[in-house]
Amino acid sequence: MLADAEAVMRGIDRVPGVEYTVLIPNLRGAERALAVGVDEFNLVMSVSETHNQSNLRMSRADSAKALGEVISLAHQSKVAVNISLSTSFGCPMSGMTPTHELMHWIDHFVDQGVRGISICDTTGMANPRQVTEICEQAQSKHPDTQWTLHFHNTRGMGLANALAAVQAGIVRFDSSLGGLGGCPYAPGATGNICTEELVHMLDLMGFKTHMNLDLLLECAADLRTLVDRPLPSQVLLAGKVDRLYDKICQS
Repeated sequence: MLADAEAVMRGIDRVPGVEYTVLIPNLRGAERALAVGVDEFNLVMSVSETHNQSNLRMSRADSAKALGEVISLAHQSKVAVNISLSTSFGCPMSGMTPTHELMHWIDHFVDQGVRGISICDTTGMANPRQVTEICEQAQSKHPDTQWTLHFHNTRGMGLANALAAVQAGIVRFDSSLGGLGGCPYAPGATGNICTEELVHMLDLMGFKTHMNLDLLLECAADLRTLVDRPLPSQVLLAGKVDRLYDKICQS
């Protein structure tokens, strides 16, 4: 957690019905989060041993042991826990992730009583068929778990993977406004799938996202000004599909 994380949480005007989740690195971070009344802990480890060593500087076994202490504290404090499993589909250093390794860690954390699990395509290596198979297997084995899918658009398959997950029954996704983000251990990695692009696609397909796309696009435009660089959002660039023009420029 950042040094001023408590100040950030205390400065938020909390909206009724919104669940405030914080990323927890260790037991000390969990204690700090409890002091400001967060709703959910989000914990992270990698399915790939190589990536976990690079990202967290410890083995998966050591990560699991440390996270177990945080999970116990969360249960005692009646705070919900979500575990994000990085490199669930593939690792840029060790290749594609065997599904049985992913399921091993899913089973481990479900047995520890976590409420939710995020299956993360950390470096954009997933494909829609793989997404479908993993989502169906995970939900079939653990139907009471709250599943979240986390995609990056590194190779242009972010929305296709999200759609495959939706069609497999997933209703929760990580996304980022304008597509900001990345991974320091994945050369060329881009940000998460764009929130406004995901909402635009789902709205067009008749799904109820309960999000105001026009306001999202306004926020994305403000964000582009704030960071002073182009954002990868195609919907921000081209507008919604119902945007009409008086004249189309011709070459």
